[in-house]
Amino acid sequence: MASLCRRLALSQSVRKNILYPSVRCSSVKVTMGDPLEHATGLEKRELLAKAAGNDNPFDMKVIKRGAGTKAQPNEIPSAFDARIVGCICEEDATVVNWMWLHKGQPRRCECGHWFTLVHKAPL
Repeated sequence: MASLCRRLALSQSVRKNILYPSVRCSSVKVTMGDPLEHATGLEKRELLAKAAGNDNPFDMKVIKRGAGTKAQPNEIPSAFDARIVGCICEEDATVVNWMWLHKGQPRRCECGHWFTLVHKAPL
């Protein structure tokens, strides 16, 4: 029993005497690489489009509608044959009127504005 107590006391005193040097990295400058170098796939295409000056590569921002007459409808870009479009008919409206636009078929919203789908090359 006494030998066990001595070993325990010895191991505790040894642990107390160990010094751990502090690591200082103030002289080493760490910088992150350019995100464009690490990006792949769709994220890289988005970053390249933004670098080229296209702030809206996926056409996700709100399009301000124009006159929207039947002779001159609002043009909605799409890389597909159909796209769902939301029209906020009044400025203070709390609901959005959703409708499907199909290629070659202009569509009229409930508020009277016309929309048509125009082809846009995919990203």
